[in-house]
Amino acid sequence: MGQQEKVSTSLAGAVSEGISASLAPVDAELARRYPGDPGTRQPVHTVYVPGDAFDAGTLRSWGDQALAQLDEHAPDAASFAAVLGLSDALAGPVYDRVRAKLEREPVEDLRVDFEDGYRPASFADEDETAARAARVIADAYRNGTAAPYMGIRMKCMEEAVRDRGIRTLDIFLTGLMEHGGLPEGLVLTLPKVTYPEQVTAMVRLLEAFEKQHGLDAGRLGFEIQIETSQSILAADGTAAVARMIDAAEGRATGLHYGTFDYSACLGVSAAYQASDHPAADYAKAVMQVAAAGTGVRVSDGSTNVLPVGSTAKVHDAWRLHYGLTRRALARAYYQGWDMHPGHIPTRYAAVFAFYREGFEQAAARLAAYARRSTGDIADEPATAKALAGYLLRGLDCGALDNGEVARLAGLTRADLEGYASPRRGDLTATAE
Repeated sequence: MGQQEKVSTSLAGAVSEGISASLAPVDAELARRYPGDPGTRQPVHTVYVPGDAFDAGTLRSWGDQALAQLDEHAPDAASFAAVLGLSDALAGPVYDRVRAKLEREPVEDLRVDFEDGYRPASFADEDETAARAARVIADAYRNGTAAPYMGIRMKCMEEAVRDRGIRTLDIFLTGLMEHGGLPEGLVLTLPKVTYPEQVTAMVRLLEAFEKQHGLDAGRLGFEIQIETSQSILAADGTAAVARMIDAAEGRATGLHYGTFDYSACLGVSAAYQASDHPAADYAKAVMQVAAAGTGVRVSDGSTNVLPVGSTAKVHDAWRLHYGLTRRALARAYYQGWDMHPGHIPTRYAAVFAFYREGFEQAAARLAAYARRSTGDIADEPATAKALAGYLLRGLDCGALDNGEVARLAGLTRADLEGYASPRRGDLTATAE
């Protein structure tokens, strides 16, 4: 070895220590506000089913209806690929995986709806529906027929329906406790949030329930639905959605864009209310920036164009839904809403095509990064994180298999998880 280079410094150690001490509050604030992605599976969609229509057979029924639509309107890979414009290379793998998904796990996330989509016959009827939803969901988790994520969308915190929403949530959660406890996949959705104080009220409500049942503090989280202009831009000009995340005190799990309520709030004509409207793009961009690094995930909305009627109409609706889903994925909105069983074949087709089109390149780039080899792309730690996250999402939804990713990337799932969730300092390190 050659002679070691002499290193000189000019500043006393006390200078560095003083700077570190002055930035200690900032370090703590960064760790609190921006813990990063939780590293758990994110469902590719959320299916909303009115409370009075939900029963033990709902999940299987959605899968069967979706399969029946494929049988009727696209009975083979070639016909399905022709409708959606899939390449010959993707046609077979995507179609086969879509059918397998519909048979094995047709719905990844289901919300029993007690808000817009629910019309109870009476006050007592909603009580009974909430209690039944708790029992059915508890039974599903117990017997292994549940979706990975399930829960309810309650009524909002506005005065006219506040008490009813609180009571429905109480009945539902109490029912779960009576039928074996809260399942791991439980998700709660708070709609039509306008002010951060409504989020704070939800926090206090969940705190009270946890205390009443001796649950760990913070056990219950919830999604915030962004459906009003005031949730994006507050009266004082600030981004209200960022304040809502803070008001959730670590309990917010997602921000879900409400396509039609938000569009109507801005006066967008019904014919133009869609998730690709410029107003929608702006709202979701604000949501995305507000949520970045917080561990709160962003979900796109839905389309109300249903794939029903003649084959030509179904194909038109499929193309629209497929295109909107691919557009959302390219913009890093990895979740959306589906309103009809006929939407889920194109949901999965879009998701599977998105991951299968790019996984070989992503795997190769991550493998090169892991080997610290040089090529035509110089990836940095933040890009390695994105590449690993991409592959993990593809694995979680069934678009990719562990074996093919390991073969191309030379990495195990544990390796991918390590790259996808680095320590904060690793992202600021200089790439070698």
